[in-house]
Amino acid sequence: MSDAPPSTPPPRRPPLRSLDDVRRARAPIPNLNEERQKHLKALDRLAVWITAKVGTMGFFLVIFVWTALWLGWNFLAPKSLRFDPPMGFVFWLFISNVIQILLMPLIMVGQNVQGAYAEARADYDLKVNVRAEQEIEVVLEHLEYQNDLLLKMMQGLKLDIGDVMGRVADDGPAGPPPPG
Repeated sequence: MSDAPPSTPPPRRPPLRSLDDVRRARAPIPNLNEERQKHLKALDRLAVWITAKVGTMGFFLVIFVWTALWLGWNFLAPKSLRFDPPMGFVFWLFISNVIQILLMPLIMVGQNVQGAYAEARADYDLKVNVRAEQEIEVVLEHLEYQNDLLLKMMQGLKLDIGDVMGRVADDGPAGPPPPG
């Protein structure tokens, strides 16, 4: 009989999760763009469309050209053809103010709808990131398991881990040590 203490078996690892198991266990993430389109009311869609169009250079150019033509006509046309006397431009100011008054709340509604969508997109991104983290954990578990297997194989071959690691670092072969 030997005096060596009985060896205790290494603790058993819990079974490894497979990536397919992780994927099957999760609920699918709905397509956010389709969900948004289903739940938007017609007026909300209109507000978003107007908000998107008003914030473009095209809209700016339309307003600029309209203003230039209006003011140019009322400055340069014969007095009998002018409809908004220069320096007062009361009618031009009235129309401009009506456009501004109508667009301000409409743009705010469109921005609120766009903001709600941005928050939903952020939630969607969080869900995707959490899932990616779970999948990465599975990959790391498998890498750790493979590392343990390699270490046990090296111990079974009676290889010195430090010696092998030194050889790998030197780009040398990682085989058994030379007879010595």
